[in-house]
Amino acid sequence: MADRTPPTGLSRELIALRAAQELEPGSVVNLGIGLPTLVAGFVDPSDEILFQAENGILGYSGISDSEFDSDLINAGGQPVDLVPGASFFDTADSFAMIRGGHIDAAVLGGLQVSAQGDLANWYVPARGGGSVGGAMDLAVGARKLIVAMAHVTREGESRIVEACNYPLTAERCVDVIVTDLAVIDVTEHGLILRERAPGISEAVVEEWTDAPLIIPDDVPEMSL
Repeated sequence: MADRTPPTGLSRELIALRAAQELEPGSVVNLGIGLPTLVAGFVDPSDEILFQAENGILGYSGISDSEFDSDLINAGGQPVDLVPGASFFDTADSFAMIRGGHIDAAVLGGLQVSAQGDLANWYVPARGGGSVGGAMDLAVGARKLIVAMAHVTREGESRIVEACNYPLTAERCVDVIVTDLAVIDVTEHGLILRERAPGISEAVVEEWTDAPLIIPDDVPEMSL
C-alpha cells in the first residue's frame, strides 16, 4: 500500500466539523491537542457544550483571536475564549474529573486504531519519541471516545489496523473514528462503516483500511 498515492479526502477543518457532530448538547467535552482542538470552532453555542482542558479550565468556546494571555490557554498552550460561568482549578481536580468519569466525551488524535478499538496515539517508534500527556486518562475516563485523524499516513499506510504495532495508549477504548475518508463505529461485532466522505466510495475506504470492515448495503455520504 505504501507505494500508492492515498486518496484526497476531507481537510483537517472538515474532519473537525464532522467530529463536532458526534457531541451531544449539554455535554462536557475534552479536546486533545492537534486536530481535535479545531472541533470547538464548529460547535453551535446554543448546544451549551462545556469544553474542559486538563490543565484546569471548564467552560471555553474555542481558540482565541485576541491578544495572547498565558493564563487563558488550553492543554496544548493555545489561547482560548471563556464562556460565562467558566471555572478554573488545579490539575489534580482536573484529572479527578477525568478519572471519575465526569467527562462525557473526549476527542483525541490517533496514530493507529485497531479492529478492537485499541488506541495508539503517543509514540512513533521510527521517530524515537512521543509524549502521552493526559491521553491515557482520557481514553479510559471519558464516557465516549472519538478519534479524529487522517485515515492514511504520509507514507501511505493505513492508520486503521487489525492490531496496533505502536505502543498503546489504552485498550478497547475507541467508540467512533472520524477520518478524512469515513466515519467508522467500533462495535463488539467489528468496525462498521457508517458514513463516507463526499466523493469517496465504500470500495476506496475498504481499500485503505487494513482492519476488516463491515460495510452495510447503503452507506451515506457525510453531511457537512
